[in-house]
Amino acid sequence: MAIKKTELYSSLWASCNALRGGMDASQYKDYVLTLLFLKYVSDKAKANPYAMIEVPEGASFDDMIKLKGNKDQAQRQ
Repeated sequence: MAIKKTELYSSLWASCNALRGGMDASQYKDYVLTLLFLKYVSDKAKANPYAMIEVPEGASFDDMIKLKGNKDQAQRQ
Protein backbone atom coordinates (compact mmCIF):
# COMPACT_ATOMS: atom_id res chain seq x y z
CA MET A 1 0.00 0.00 0.00
CA ALA A 2 1.40 3.41 -0.98
CA ILE A 3 1.87 6.01 1.70
CA LYS A 4 0.38 9.46 1.24
CA LYS A 5 2.74 12.40 1.00
CA THR A 6 1.16 14.09 4.03
CA GLU A 7 1.61 10.92 6.10
CA LEU A 8 5.26 10.74 5.05
CA TYR A 9 5.87 14.38 6.00
CA SER A 10 4.15 13.89 9.35
CA SER A 11 6.23 10.81 10.05
CA LEU A 12 9.48 12.60 9.12
CA TRP A 13 8.65 15.59 11.32
CA ALA A 14 7.76 13.33 14.23
CA SER A 15 11.07 11.47 13.80
CA CYS A 16 13.04 14.71 13.73
CA ASN A 17 11.28 15.97 16.84
CA ALA A 18 11.99 12.71 18.66
CA LEU A 19 15.67 12.78 17.67
CA ARG A 20 16.31 16.34 18.73
CA GLY A 21 14.67 15.80 22.10
CA GLY A 22 14.98 18.95 24.20
CA MET A 23 17.44 20.65 21.85
CA ASP A 24 16.30 23.89 20.25
CA ALA A 25 15.38 23.46 16.56
CA SER A 26 17.76 26.25 15.49
CA GLN A 27 20.66 24.40 17.10
CA TYR A 28 19.52 21.00 15.79
CA LYS A 29 19.52 22.20 12.19
CA ASP A 30 23.26 22.85 12.39
CA TYR A 31 23.89 19.17 13.14
CA VAL A 32 21.48 17.92 10.49
CA LEU A 33 22.78 20.21 7.75
CA THR A 34 26.36 19.21 8.56
CA LEU A 35 25.47 15.52 8.28
CA LEU A 36 23.60 16.07 5.02
CA PHE A 37 26.58 17.92 3.57
CA LEU A 38 28.96 15.17 4.66
CA LYS A 39 26.67 12.54 3.09
CA TYR A 40 26.43 14.49 -0.17
CA VAL A 41 30.19 15.04 -0.47
CA SER A 42 30.98 11.42 0.45
CA ASP A 43 28.55 10.08 -2.16
CA LYS A 44 29.90 12.39 -4.88
CA ALA A 45 33.51 11.45 -4.10
CA LYS A 46 32.66 7.74 -4.06
CA ALA A 47 30.84 7.95 -7.40
CA ASN A 48 33.62 9.90 -9.14
CA PRO A 49 37.25 9.13 -8.26
CA TYR A 50 38.30 12.27 -10.17
CA ALA A 51 35.98 14.56 -8.18
CA MET A 52 37.17 18.05 -7.30
CA ILE A 53 36.89 17.28 -3.60
CA GLU A 54 38.85 14.62 -1.78
CA VAL A 55 37.45 12.84 1.25
CA PRO A 56 40.33 11.61 3.42
CA GLU A 57 40.44 7.90 4.22
CA GLY A 58 38.37 7.21 7.32
CA ALA A 59 36.38 10.45 7.00
CA SER A 60 33.51 9.42 4.73
CA PHE A 61 29.89 9.09 5.74
CA ASP A 62 30.18 5.31 5.38
CA ASP A 63 33.16 5.31 7.77
CA MET A 64 31.14 7.31 10.26
CA ILE A 65 28.25 4.84 10.02
CA LYS A 66 30.66 1.99 10.82
CA LEU A 67 31.45 3.76 14.11
CA LYS A 68 27.79 3.93 15.12
CA GLY A 69 27.34 2.71 18.66
CA ASN A 70 31.03 3.07 19.54
CA LYS A 71 30.71 5.33 22.58
CA ASP A 72 34.48 5.37 23.04
CA GLN A 73 35.04 7.01 19.62
CA ALA A 74 34.51 10.56 20.91
CA GLN A 75 37.54 10.14 23.15
CA ARG A 76 39.90 9.25 20.28
CA GLN A 77 41.61 11.64 17.90
